[in-house]
Amino acid sequence: MLTSRFEFDAIGTSWEIDTPAPLHADIRKQILDTVERFDSVYSRFRKDSMVTGISQAVEGGSFTFPSEAATMFDLYDRLHAATDGAVDPLVGQDLELLGYDREYSLVPREREEGLLRPSWHRDVIRDGSQLTIRQPLVVDFGAVGKGYLVDVVAGVLDKAGLSDFIVDGSGDMRHRGSSATAVGLEHPFDPEMVIGVANLNNRSLCASASNRRRWGDILHHVLDGRTGRPTTDVIATWAVAADAATADGIATALFFGSASRLTSAFDFSFVRMFADGGVEISDDFDGELFT
Repeated sequence: MLTSRFEFDAIGTSWEIDTPAPLHADIRKQILDTVERFDSVYSRFRKDSMVTGISQAVEGGSFTFPSEAATMFDLYDRLHAATDGAVDPLVGQDLELLGYDREYSLVPREREEGLLRPSWHRDVIRDGSQLTIRQPLVVDFGAVGKGYLVDVVAGVLDKAGLSDFIVDGSGDMRHRGSSATAVGLEHPFDPEMVIGVANLNNRSLCASASNRRRWGDILHHVLDGRTGRPTTDVIATWAVAADAATADGIATALFFGSASRLTSAFDFSFVRMFADGGVEISDDFDGELFT
């Protein structure tokens, strides 16, 4: 039974790690150091991050990320292809123009005339964990990054010999243990309600909803990389996969079009809710819907 909880704040949100016994101080420190290293590389909200350096590289250049980043970049390649470019880490520029910038101004600005929208496959040359660019680019790894970090933290626990735990990065979670755990699927219109339950057993569950980071009447953080505009048809998604990075990326990709193209390229199950209140659930989803 998971009776102990380690709580902390990281990458702009709250985290919880549930274990059978309190984590040793050395493990807690290792987790916090791991999270800090991740933030120092991938955050577009920090002045000292590598991502910020890319946004300020007037003449472009090559940037070598930690070697394990190749796994995350590979996933972006696949998601970008499976969604015809809708999932694109270069939406950072559009997020900033819409007001979701480092200062959290939440004040939209007009796009400069003639300013082209960059594309992950067109404007980035990738060699493993190295990215080469020809101009400054605002990269936002939000579609995959939190799930990826959940996996990294779970790896710390694995190496420490823990066999039962839940890592929960504010809705993006990874479970390991002998007994399944029931996870409520939060209603996007009412956080006090759930629309169903997922049975999570040695898998990862990630959720995304357009109401979580929303400002103005129609602005939110889930953008279509082809248009730079917030999505409108889907309002919430839940994806279950073997690892949290994949589940996180799929949860974003499910905002764009039919799920059939994703199911042919990835192994996952899902639930998603549409703006008209309709709900879609995959046949292999381990859980129950109440609506």
